[in-house]
Amino acid sequence: MTDPFLFATAGEILFGRGQAAQVPARIAGWGRRVLLVHGRNGDRVAWLGAALSAEGCTVETISVATEPDLPMIEAATRRARAMEADLVLSIGGGAVIDAGKAIAALVPARRPVLDHLEVVGLGLPLEAPPLPFVALPTTAGTGAEVTRNAVIAVPEHRRKVSLRDARMLPRLALVDPSLTDGCPRAVTLASGLDAITQVIEPYICTRANPLTDALCRDAIPRGLRALIALMQAEDPAARDEMAWTSLCGGLALANAGLGVVHGLAGPLGGLSGAAHGAICGALLPHGLAANRRACTDPALAARMDQVAGWIAAAFDAPGLPLDAACARLAEWSRAQGLPGLAAQGIDAQAEALAAEAAATSSSMKANPAALDAGDLRAILQAAR
Repeated sequence: MTDPFLFATAGEILFGRGQAAQVPARIAGWGRRVLLVHGRNGDRVAWLGAALSAEGCTVETISVATEPDLPMIEAATRRARAMEADLVLSIGGGAVIDAGKAIAALVPARRPVLDHLEVVGLGLPLEAPPLPFVALPTTAGTGAEVTRNAVIAVPEHRRKVSLRDARMLPRLALVDPSLTDGCPRAVTLASGLDAITQVIEPYICTRANPLTDALCRDAIPRGLRALIALMQAEDPAARDEMAWTSLCGGLALANAGLGVVHGLAGPLGGLSGAAHGAICGALLPHGLAANRRACTDPALAARMDQVAGWIAAAFDAPGLPLDAACARLAEWSRAQGLPGLAAQGIDAQAEALAAEAAATSSSMKANPAALDAGDLRAILQAAR
């Protein structure tokens, strides 16, 4: 008998190469004043602004050049209120999508932002529903287009924390793999490893359910093979596969949970400013191996062994035990140019603080094994 579970996601998901052209006509009926949130280079999304204008929309733009922090979100929210935005549309990587999601959530709010933030704030629910929010990812990594939280750095506390509410799920998540074509190799590697982490951790966590299992079982081997292919050459078919993997990861983590990799990655990012995907990529093989060693649940241990089999098969080395498969993944990632934690600017002090903070991280609540401080330090040391 299957235990009861809840599965929630974006109001609509539209997936497919070339589908981004549908966005302006689809959303014009939701409001005429659009806040368009994009990455560093606004020229890359000029086509979208022009298409929205052609539909009769008034468009203002905000550039998110780095991962969002509290001052940035507060300033952007003031701009959105001043223009009386009807909806927010984000086109970009996970940072851009999180920024737009947070802005859409906070425009109707009247309490200080900190009141709604987890860990460093009060974690209060939103007082009013967010503005309609639309997400178009241009990287295959975070799955933020189908999650109900936004990660925000709080410099004063040197932490990255979540603004979270079930109503923050986008009204429309449009995943067009063509928007990821030509993504720089280093970004493809780091974001791709993040996407793979986000289908592995929900699969082996304690809150997995049959629907997230179905998504992860499909996506883990497909994502591994696609990322290996993209490190060899640009490949539209592999881009499609990675976009699918990323979407599955967002769906799975939002409805099951994560684990030690994200439990450590969140604090490490806040302490160092290193990119989230690169941190996850460095931690993944060592976190998986540590969980397998500490796991006392035979069913969860069997899932980890299954993941090891998928990793080994992706490298044409079937039959490798988990430790060897994890070592192979770590060696391959370094050979493709993924820096270790030290090269990412993460020092021993940050590692010690992150290990302490991970104990209270929401990501650790569903981890498949009880890991102590020594286990966490060993993962961090191996990922250097």
